[in-house]
Amino acid sequence: MSKKVVTLGEIMLRLSTPDFKRFVQADTFDITYGGGEANVAAALCNYGLNGTFVSKVPDNPIGQSAINHLRRYGVDTQFIVRGGDRLGIYFLETGASMRASQVVYDRSGASISTVDIEEFDFDKIFEGAVWFHTTGITPALSDKAAALTEAALKAANAKGITTSIDLNYRKKLWTKEKAREVMTRLCQYVDVCIGNEEDADTTLGFKAKDTDVTKGELDLDGFKDVFKQMKEKFGFKFIASSLRESHSASDNGWSALVYDGNEFYHTKKYNVRIVDRVGSGDSFASGLIYGLVSGMPMAEAAEFGVAASALKHTIPGDLNHATLSEVKELIKGDGSGRVQR
Repeated sequence: MSKKVVTLGEIMLRLSTPDFKRFVQADTFDITYGGGEANVAAALCNYGLNGTFVSKVPDNPIGQSAINHLRRYGVDTQFIVRGGDRLGIYFLETGASMRASQVVYDRSGASISTVDIEEFDFDKIFEGAVWFHTTGITPALSDKAAALTEAALKAANAKGITTSIDLNYRKKLWTKEKAREVMTRLCQYVDVCIGNEEDADTTLGFKAKDTDVTKGELDLDGFKDVFKQMKEKFGFKFIASSLRESHSASDNGWSALVYDGNEFYHTKKYNVRIVDRVGSGDSFASGLIYGLVSGMPMAEAAEFGVAASALKHTIPGDLNHATLSEVKELIKGDGSGRVQR
Protein backbone atom coordinates (compact mmCIF):
# COMPACT_ATOMS: atom_id res chain seq x y z
CA MET A 1 0.00 0.00 0.00
CA SER A 2 1.14 3.56 -0.67
CA LYS A 3 2.24 5.64 2.28
CA LYS A 4 -0.45 7.77 3.92
CA VAL A 5 -0.05 11.51 4.40
CA VAL A 6 -2.79 13.40 6.26
CA THR A 7 -3.43 17.11 5.71
CA LEU A 8 -5.83 19.38 7.64
CA GLY A 9 -7.28 22.68 6.48
CA GLU A 10 -9.89 24.57 4.50
CA ILE A 11 -11.03 23.99 0.95
CA MET A 12 -12.66 26.94 -0.77
CA LEU A 13 -14.56 27.79 -3.91
CA ARG A 14 -12.28 29.79 -6.20
CA LEU A 15 -13.78 32.30 -8.64
CA SER A 16 -11.18 33.77 -10.98
CA THR A 17 -11.47 36.29 -13.79
CA PRO A 18 -10.74 34.83 -17.25
CA ASP A 19 -8.12 36.11 -19.69
CA PHE A 20 -6.29 38.30 -17.17
CA LYS A 21 -9.31 40.60 -16.83
CA ARG A 22 -9.75 42.91 -13.88
CA PHE A 23 -12.64 42.34 -11.51
CA VAL A 24 -14.44 45.41 -12.86
CA GLN A 25 -14.23 44.02 -16.41
CA ALA A 26 -15.38 40.47 -15.73
CA ASP A 27 -18.84 39.25 -16.67
CA THR A 28 -18.04 35.63 -15.80
CA PHE A 29 -15.76 33.74 -13.43
CA ASP A 30 -13.87 30.50 -13.89
CA ILE A 31 -14.78 28.04 -11.11
CA THR A 32 -12.53 25.60 -9.31
CA TYR A 33 -11.75 24.56 -5.73
CA GLY A 34 -8.61 24.76 -3.68
CA GLY A 35 -6.87 25.51 -0.42
CA GLY A 36 -3.36 25.06 0.91
CA GLU A 37 -3.67 21.67 2.57
CA ALA A 38 -6.12 20.30 0.01
CA ASN A 39 -3.67 21.24 -2.74
CA VAL A 40 -0.92 19.28 -0.96
CA ALA A 41 -3.12 16.19 -0.57
CA ALA A 42 -4.05 16.22 -4.26
CA ALA A 43 -0.45 16.60 -5.41
CA LEU A 44 0.70 13.73 -3.19
CA CYS A 45 -1.98 11.50 -4.71
CA ASN A 46 -0.71 12.55 -8.13
CA TYR A 47 2.74 11.22 -7.13
CA GLY A 48 1.32 7.90 -5.93
CA LEU A 49 0.92 8.45 -2.19
CA ASN A 50 -2.30 8.21 -0.18
CA GLY A 51 -3.25 11.85 0.38
CA THR A 52 -5.94 12.13 3.06
CA PHE A 53 -7.62 15.50 3.57
CA VAL A 54 -9.40 16.47 6.80
CA SER A 55 -11.77 19.42 6.94
CA LYS A 56 -15.37 20.54 7.44
CA VAL A 57 -17.67 21.65 4.63
CA PRO A 58 -21.37 22.55 4.56
CA ASP A 59 -23.87 19.74 4.02
CA ASN A 60 -25.12 21.15 0.75
CA PRO A 61 -24.37 20.78 -2.98
CA ILE A 62 -21.49 23.27 -2.87
CA GLY A 63 -19.78 21.39 -0.07
CA GLN A 64 -20.33 18.14 -1.96
CA SER A 65 -18.89 19.69 -5.12
CA ALA A 66 -15.70 20.56 -3.25
CA ILE A 67 -15.43 16.98 -1.98
CA ASN A 68 -16.09 15.60 -5.46
CA HIS A 69 -13.35 17.82 -6.87
CA LEU A 70 -10.79 16.25 -4.53
CA ARG A 71 -12.10 12.73 -5.11
CA ARG A 72 -11.58 13.26 -8.83
CA TYR A 73 -7.85 13.38 -8.18
CA GLY A 74 -7.71 10.46 -5.76
CA VAL A 75 -7.82 12.26 -2.42
CA ASP A 76 -9.22 10.29 0.53
CA THR A 77 -12.11 12.44 1.81
CA GLN A 78 -13.69 10.06 4.31
CA PHE A 79 -12.71 12.22 7.29
CA ILE A 80 -14.27 15.44 6.00
CA VAL A 81 -17.04 16.46 8.39
CA ARG A 82 -20.26 17.92 7.00
CA GLY A 83 -21.99 20.79 8.73
CA GLY A 84 -21.94 24.53 9.28
CA ASP A 85 -23.39 27.24 7.08
CA ARG A 86 -21.15 27.79 4.07
CA LEU A 87 -18.05 27.10 2.04
CA GLY A 88 -15.50 29.88 1.96
CA ILE A 89 -14.96 31.70 -1.33
CA TYR A 90 -12.03 33.58 -2.75
CA PHE A 91 -11.95 35.76 -5.82
CA LEU A 92 -8.77 35.90 -7.90
CA GLU A 93 -7.71 38.55 -10.39
CA THR A 94 -4.57 37.31 -12.16
CA GLY A 95 -2.01 40.05 -12.75
CA ALA A 96 0.50 40.45 -15.56
CA SER A 97 3.81 42.25 -16.00
CA MET A 98 3.96 45.07 -13.42
CA ARG A 99 0.29 44.62 -12.36
CA ALA A 100 0.05 42.35 -9.32
CA SER A 101 -2.56 39.67 -8.83
CA GLN A 102 -5.29 40.38 -6.30
CA VAL A 103 -7.23 38.13 -3.96
CA VAL A 104 -10.52 39.08 -2.28
CA TYR A 105 -11.75 36.76 0.48
CA ASP A 106 -15.37 35.92 1.27
CA ARG A 107 -14.76 33.24 3.87
CA SER A 108 -16.07 34.65 7.16
CA GLY A 109 -18.27 32.11 8.93
CA ALA A 110 -17.14 29.22 6.75
CA SER A 111 -17.81 25.74 8.14
CA ILE A 112 -14.16 25.07 8.95
CA SER A 113 -14.10 28.10 11.28
CA THR A 114 -16.89 26.59 13.41
CA VAL A 115 -15.23 23.20 14.04
CA ASP A 116 -15.19 21.42 17.37
CA ILE A 117 -12.35 19.04 18.23
CA GLU A 118 -14.90 16.39 19.21
CA GLU A 119 -16.02 16.12 15.57
CA PHE A 120 -12.72 14.42 14.64
CA ASP A 121 -11.39 11.03 15.73
CA PHE A 122 -7.63 11.39 15.40
CA ASP A 123 -6.99 7.77 16.30
CA LYS A 124 -8.83 6.74 13.14
CA ILE A 125 -7.59 9.67 11.06
CA PHE A 126 -3.92 8.92 11.80
CA GLU A 127 -4.19 5.15 11.56
CA GLY A 128 -1.37 4.02 9.25
CA ALA A 129 -0.19 7.59 8.58
CA VAL A 130 3.50 8.45 8.24
CA TRP A 131 3.17 12.24 7.89
CA PHE A 132 0.84 15.07 8.94
CA HIS A 133 0.81 18.47 7.24
CA THR A 134 -1.01 21.72 7.90
CA THR A 135 -0.45 25.45 7.38
CA GLY A 136 -0.66 28.77 9.18
CA ILE A 137 -3.81 29.59 7.24
CA THR A 138 -6.03 27.19 9.18
CA PRO A 139 -5.36 28.55 12.70
CA ALA A 140 -5.87 32.06 11.31
CA LEU A 141 -9.51 31.30 10.50
CA SER A 142 -10.82 31.23 14.09
CA ASP A 143 -9.89 30.27 17.63
CA LYS A 144 -11.74 26.99 17.12
CA ALA A 145 -9.75 26.23 13.98
CA ALA A 146 -6.53 27.07 15.85
CA ALA A 147 -7.51 24.71 18.68
CA LEU A 148 -8.23 21.95 16.15
CA THR A 149 -4.87 22.49 14.46
CA GLU A 150 -3.06 22.26 17.80
CA ALA A 151 -4.99 19.12 18.79
CA ALA A 152 -4.11 17.47 15.47
CA LEU A 153 -0.42 18.32 15.81
CA LYS A 154 -0.34 17.00 19.37
CA ALA A 155 -2.08 13.77 18.34
CA ALA A 156 0.29 13.19 15.43
CA ASN A 157 3.28 14.05 17.58
CA ALA A 158 2.20 11.59 20.28
CA LYS A 159 1.95 8.83 17.66
CA GLY A 160 5.44 9.48 16.34
CA ILE A 161 4.14 10.76 13.00
CA THR A 162 6.36 13.31 11.23
CA THR A 163 4.68 16.72 11.26
CA SER A 164 5.11 19.69 8.96
CA ILE A 165 3.71 23.18 8.75
CA ASP A 166 3.82 25.80 6.02
CA LEU A 167 3.85 29.15 7.83
CA ASN A 168 1.71 30.86 5.15
CA TYR A 169 0.90 34.21 6.81
CA ARG A 170 -2.25 35.87 5.48
CA LYS A 171 -2.53 39.46 6.70
CA LYS A 172 -6.19 39.63 5.66
CA LEU A 173 -7.03 36.89 8.18
CA TRP A 174 -5.24 37.90 11.37
CA THR A 175 -2.75 40.32 12.90
CA LYS A 176 0.98 39.82 13.10
CA GLU A 177 0.76 39.75 16.90
CA LYS A 178 -1.92 37.04 16.94
CA ALA A 179 -0.03 35.04 14.34
CA ARG A 180 3.18 35.06 16.36
CA GLU A 181 1.39 34.05 19.53
CA VAL A 182 -0.41 31.08 17.93
CA MET A 183 2.29 29.91 15.53
CA THR A 184 4.98 29.99 18.20
CA ARG A 185 2.80 27.65 20.26
CA LEU A 186 2.07 25.33 17.34
CA CYS A 187 5.66 25.06 16.14
CA GLN A 188 6.75 23.22 19.26
CA TYR A 189 4.97 20.16 17.80
CA VAL A 190 6.48 20.51 14.30
CA ASP A 191 9.33 18.52 12.73
CA VAL A 192 9.54 20.21 9.32
CA CYS A 193 8.96 23.94 8.93
CA ILE A 194 8.30 25.40 5.48
CA GLY A 195 7.89 29.06 4.66
CA ASN A 196 9.25 31.96 2.69
CA GLU A 197 11.26 34.90 3.97
CA GLU A 198 8.21 37.05 4.75
CA ASP A 199 6.42 34.26 6.65
CA ALA A 200 9.41 33.54 8.90
CA ASP A 201 9.62 37.19 9.85
CA THR A 202 5.90 37.84 10.31
CA THR A 203 4.80 34.66 12.07
CA LEU A 204 7.87 33.78 14.13
CA GLY A 205 9.89 37.00 14.29
CA PHE A 206 12.96 35.82 12.36
CA LYS A 207 14.13 38.22 9.64
CA ALA A 208 16.57 37.57 6.81
CA LYS A 209 19.14 40.36 6.58
CA ASP A 210 19.51 42.49 3.45
CA THR A 211 16.51 40.98 1.69
CA ASP A 212 13.86 43.08 -0.01
CA VAL A 213 11.26 40.94 -1.79
CA THR A 214 9.88 43.96 -3.64
CA LYS A 215 13.25 44.38 -5.41
CA GLY A 216 13.60 40.71 -6.29
CA GLU A 217 16.84 40.50 -4.33
CA LEU A 218 17.89 37.59 -2.14
CA ASP A 219 20.69 37.22 0.36
CA LEU A 220 21.27 33.56 1.22
CA ASP A 221 23.52 34.38 4.17
CA GLY A 222 20.59 36.16 5.78
CA PHE A 223 18.42 33.10 5.32
CA LYS A 224 21.10 30.85 6.80
CA ASP A 225 21.23 33.03 9.91
CA VAL A 226 17.43 32.85 10.24
CA PHE A 227 17.40 29.06 9.79
CA LYS A 228 20.01 28.64 12.52
CA GLN A 229 17.89 30.74 14.88
CA MET A 230 14.77 28.71 14.05
CA LYS A 231 16.62 25.44 14.55
CA GLU A 232 17.95 26.60 17.91
CA LYS A 233 14.53 27.74 19.17
CA PHE A 234 12.27 24.97 17.88
CA GLY A 235 14.57 22.03 17.10
CA PHE A 236 13.09 21.46 13.63
CA LYS A 237 14.51 18.44 11.78
CA PHE A 238 14.29 20.30 8.47
CA ILE A 239 13.68 23.94 7.58
CA ALA A 240 12.85 24.90 4.01
CA SER A 241 12.07 28.14 2.26
CA SER A 242 10.98 28.69 -1.29
CA LEU A 243 12.88 31.63 -2.79
CA ARG A 244 10.89 33.79 -5.16
CA GLU A 245 12.69 36.53 -7.10
CA SER A 246 9.73 38.59 -8.22
CA HIS A 247 10.85 40.42 -11.36
CA SER A 248 7.21 41.03 -12.31
CA ALA A 249 3.80 39.38 -11.98
CA SER A 250 4.65 37.41 -15.14
CA ASP A 251 8.30 36.43 -14.61
CA ASN A 252 9.87 35.06 -11.44
CA GLY A 253 13.04 33.34 -10.40
CA TRP A 254 12.21 30.24 -8.35
CA SER A 255 14.45 28.12 -6.12
CA ALA A 256 14.62 26.92 -2.52
CA LEU A 257 16.94 26.68 0.45
CA VAL A 258 16.80 23.76 2.90
CA TYR A 259 18.63 23.08 6.17
CA ASP A 260 18.89 20.02 8.40
CA GLY A 261 20.96 21.48 11.23
CA ASN A 262 24.23 20.54 9.55
CA GLU A 263 24.03 21.36 5.86
CA PHE A 264 22.48 24.16 3.84
CA TYR A 265 21.44 23.30 0.32
CA HIS A 266 20.37 25.79 -2.35
CA THR A 267 18.52 24.20 -5.28
CA LYS A 268 18.72 24.92 -8.95
CA LYS A 269 16.94 28.15 -9.93
CA TYR A 270 14.18 28.15 -12.54
CA ASN A 271 13.12 31.23 -14.46
CA VAL A 272 9.37 30.78 -14.79
CA ARG A 273 6.84 32.52 -17.01
CA ILE A 274 3.70 32.49 -14.86
CA VAL A 275 0.32 31.20 -15.95
CA ASP A 276 -1.04 30.81 -12.40
CA ARG A 277 1.13 31.16 -9.30
CA VAL A 278 -1.59 30.35 -6.74
CA GLY A 279 -0.74 27.02 -5.12
CA SER A 280 2.93 27.11 -6.11
CA GLY A 281 4.05 27.16 -2.48
CA ASP A 282 1.79 24.19 -1.77
CA SER A 283 3.38 22.44 -4.73
CA PHE A 284 6.83 22.98 -3.25
CA ALA A 285 5.66 21.68 0.12
CA SER A 286 4.05 18.58 -1.40
CA GLY A 287 7.12 17.87 -3.52
CA LEU A 288 9.44 18.18 -0.54
CA ILE A 289 7.15 15.95 1.54
CA TYR A 290 6.97 13.38 -1.27
CA GLY A 291 10.73 13.30 -1.52
CA LEU A 292 11.32 12.89 2.20
CA VAL A 293 8.54 10.30 2.60
CA SER A 294 9.99 8.37 -0.35
CA GLY A 295 13.41 8.24 1.28
CA MET A 296 15.21 10.83 -0.83
CA PRO A 297 18.13 12.69 0.76
CA MET A 298 17.32 16.27 1.71
CA ALA A 299 18.92 17.79 -1.40
CA GLU A 300 17.07 15.47 -3.80
CA ALA A 301 13.77 16.09 -2.03
CA ALA A 302 14.30 19.83 -2.31
CA GLU A 303 15.12 19.58 -6.02
CA PHE A 304 11.97 17.54 -6.56
CA GLY A 305 9.90 20.13 -4.71
CA VAL A 306 11.31 23.07 -6.66
CA ALA A 307 10.92 21.36 -10.04
CA ALA A 308 7.34 20.33 -9.24
CA SER A 309 6.41 23.84 -8.13
CA ALA A 310 8.13 25.43 -11.13
CA LEU A 311 5.85 23.33 -13.32
CA LYS A 312 2.81 24.36 -11.22
CA HIS A 313 3.35 27.98 -12.25
CA THR A 314 2.42 26.89 -15.79
CA ILE A 315 -0.86 25.17 -14.81
CA PRO A 316 -4.17 27.04 -14.25
CA GLY A 317 -6.03 26.38 -11.00
CA ASP A 318 -4.92 25.67 -7.44
CA LEU A 319 -3.83 22.06 -8.00
CA ASN A 320 -0.56 20.84 -9.47
CA HIS A 321 -1.23 18.28 -12.19
CA ALA A 322 2.43 17.79 -13.13
CA THR A 323 3.27 14.08 -13.31
CA LEU A 324 6.16 12.26 -11.70
CA SER A 325 7.80 11.73 -15.07
CA GLU A 326 7.48 15.43 -15.97
CA VAL A 327 9.07 16.49 -12.70
CA LYS A 328 11.91 14.00 -13.09
CA GLU A 329 12.59 15.11 -16.66
CA LEU A 330 12.75 18.75 -15.56
CA ILE A 331 15.19 17.84 -12.79
CA LYS A 332 17.39 16.19 -15.43
CA GLY A 333 17.44 19.47 -17.32
CA ASP A 334 14.72 19.16 -19.95
CA GLY A 335 12.93 22.47 -19.64
CA SER A 336 12.70 23.10 -23.36
CA GLY A 337 8.92 22.91 -23.51
CA ARG A 338 9.13 21.02 -26.81
CA VAL A 339 5.96 19.20 -27.90
CA GLN A 340 5.99 15.61 -26.67
CA ARG A 341 4.90 13.28 -29.48
